[in-house]
Order: sequence, then structure tokens, then C-alpha cells
Amino acid sequence: MTRKVLRFTDSAVNWLLGILCLLLFLICLYATVDAVNVYLNANDTSVLKYKPELGHGKNTLPELSEDAVAWLTVDDTSIDYPVMQGKNNDEYINKDPFGNFSLSGSIFLDSRNSADFSDPYSLLYGHHMEYGAMFGALDDFTDKSFFDRHRTGTLITASGQDYTIRFFASCKAYATEKTVFDPPDSTNEKLMKFIEKHAVVFEPQGVDAQSRILALSTCQSAENVERMLVFGALTPVK
Repeated sequence: MTRKVLRFTDSAVNWLLGILCLLLFLICLYATVDAVNVYLNANDTSVLKYKPELGHGKNTLPELSEDAVAWLTVDDTSIDYPVMQGKNNDEYINKDPFGNFSLSGSIFLDSRNSADFSDPYSLLYGHHMEYGAMFGALDDFTDKSFFDRHRTGTLITASGQDYTIRFFASCKAYATEKTVFDPPDSTNEKLMKFIEKHAVVFEPQGVDAQSRILALSTCQSAENVERMLVFGALTPVK
């Protein structure tokens, strides 16, 4: 009787271990597939067919979505995406430019900003993705030599007024910092003082409180509220 009980117990334990191993394998497989899907969504190049040429944003961007307000390009980086604007700042965190669920989300303009980028200060958000996808490339701007080689970009808008971008600073700030994360403001004086004080790289030649400023913001990790920011000055393209 004791031997039968031991054999039954042995068999039951083996079955349980087998089921546990299978569950762990399935969980790992799901995590791997999910990670691959997130990466593929973040690097989906199909959206590039909607990228407008300078002066043609108001024709091309509405074909993508009524929420597409601009197209952002940072020269010689992986940052080359449409800019969305939702009714609030949660709408495009986990939604791609086509309106589908996506953990990589979209690049989006703060819902409090004017869609035509006419505010003194406009703020863009994007997820921090691996291999420089979305706004994952912003980390590189803390390196002075990289920063100096990647200071230009363009912002093509759905309103018809396009801009060139000249990046002048990179810094880190907590998401609770109102000076940075409460646009728009009537003046950029406090913002410029904050940037000068906290910047990792600061090259403000030709930029002052009267300049129209654009910030690109991404999280540092899911565990804290620290954000990485790169600031640029907008110049209208005539």
C-alpha cells in the first residue's frame, strides 16, 4: 500500500512539474512574441508612404488620420514619424497612427497645445523603445559629439506652415516639473532658465525666451518619473 501511495505521489509530482514547465514555457513564448510585435509596430515603415514633402502636409496628413497634425523628422536619426494629437494625453499612448491598439503608441503633441504649433512652447511625447525606435534615440543627445552632429530637423504640419528645427539643448526632468510639462505659456523665460540650469548639453546660440520652442520628451524607464528631453527652436519655412 505504501509503495502504491509513493508511486502515485511520484507520478502526481512529475505531472505537476510537467504542467508547471509547460506553463512557464508558454509564458516565455508569449512574452517573446509580444516583445517582437512591439518592436515591429515601433518600426513599421508602412506609415512612411504618408510622409509629406515640405509645403504639402495639409494634403497628405489628413489621408493618414484627422488627428495627424504634423510629421517630425530629426535628420540622420531613426526619428521620422507622424505626430498625432488626441483629445487628451492618454489617447495615443497605446494607439498607432491608424487608430489601432499598439504598445509602442505614437508620437503625439500635448493636447493643450495648438495643433498648428503657433504656441511659444510645444511639447511632443513618445515611448522610449529599444534600438532607437520612437523616441528611444533621445538618449544619444546627452553625448556632446552626437548632439553636435544631429542638430537639425523638420516639422511639416497639417496647417500648411512648416518649420525647420535647430536643437539647442538636452536635459532630464521629472514629469512633475511644471515649468517643462505645463504648456503653453505666454513666455519661455522660466523654461529657458530651467533648461540652462539642468541641461546636459546647452548650445543656445540664436535662441532666447522669444524663440518658438519645441520639446521632444520620453520616459527613462517604467519604474520612475524621470524624463529625457531634447529642445529645439522652430523657424517658419517661408
